Amino acid sequence: MATTMPEQPSPSSYHLLLQLEQQFDTLINTIETAVSLFERQQPASWVFHQATPARHWLREALFDMWHEQDQDGRETRNYIAIVAANDELLAAVDTVNQAKKSFAELLQHIKQAFPQTLSDAKSRLPQRHPYVDEALRRNGLARLHLKQSWRQLPIAQAPVSRVRFAWYSSGRSIKRLSVQEAEQKLLKLDTDAAHIRIQLRKLASIPSGEVLAQVQTQAPLMRANLFFTEPLDDGHTRRALNAAMPIFVPDNDQRLPHINLPALQPPTTRTRARRRDEKLEPDVFLPSLRVYRYR
Repeated sequence: MATTMPEQPSPSSYHLLLQLEQQFDTLINTIETAVSLFERQQPASWVFHQATPARHWLREALFDMWHEQDQDGRETRNYIAIVAANDELLAAVDTVNQAKKSFAELLQHIKQAFPQTLSDAKSRLPQRHPYVDEALRRNGLARLHLKQSWRQLPIAQAPVSRVRFAWYSSGRSIKRLSVQEAEQKLLKLDTDAAHIRIQLRKLASIPSGEVLAQVQTQAPLMRANLFFTEPLDDGHTRRALNAAMPIFVPDNDQRLPHINLPALQPPTTRTRARRRDEKLEPDVFLPSLRVYRYR
């Protein structure tokens, strides 16, 4: 009986895979350059709840681009820190960001054009660099974590006098749904269950043209407010950003800006007052889908 040969990638996908491997090499090399420069210079640094940061803490943070075993793919590991960097180190970090951007754009192109090629690439990329391969063996890490590989390293565009960190625990994403879309999602659940039948009846009782909101609560994250020493050209005196990765600020005579010490863990209750113009009803309409009605 004839044996069916597996489908071979097209020449175009081979070309993209080669490009991806080369771009990954470039990314790894730019990270190595920046990290080596940091380790030689040992600039003033502050690391969240580490009185004396380990010598190689930045290396571990920047090379952490891999899923741990059984890790939720939506989760990312955070490295909250401030580095007072000179012009040479700032330029090296900017080069890392450019490589990350190019890598992300190529990954997105491959994902859309050749999804299977992306799966093949993720299994091959760990072998492209000895440090990465060693980390995988030592820590039992698994596949490439796309979000962690391409996330940018924040760089302050001007000297910073102080940094104020604060937990943000009330973030959420809202996706608009039609009644028909909500119905299809409910029908994919156990329609024999009483609570699903109740929700289907509730859905049938509202106008078919009504727009609903599906709400996803986001994990707590640390936010940083950077206060500039002097106003920027556009008049802004501060910048707010997520602090998932080390923030590089121009060194001010090799000194760190003033930094507050946030709590080790995010608050367990909401700390921000609810907006008076809250557009969603307070009670969930379809609990199984986390769907709310607009007021």
